[in-house]
Amino acid sequence: MAPVSFWSSPSLYIKWAARYKPAIFWSIVVGSVGPVMALTVPPIRRRLGDGPRPQIPLTYPIPKGPRLNPAGYED
Repeated sequence: MAPVSFWSSPSLYIKWAARYKPAIFWSIVVGSVGPVMALTVPPIRRRLGDGPRPQIPLTYPIPKGPRLNPAGYED
């Protein structure tokens, strides 16, 4: 079967591509689903109760008071 032109018959081309060029076909399918999911998933997550994440600390908290020397590790 010869390759089918997309513009002459889109449905026939999609069937042909799914059978003879599956890697290209599925990469286009998955790539086109990404923007749709980016618009639909965040509102669904908010409705289910998944709020904003707490901010990641950028510094380590310094303990108050004097530092104790560790004991029991002498050679």
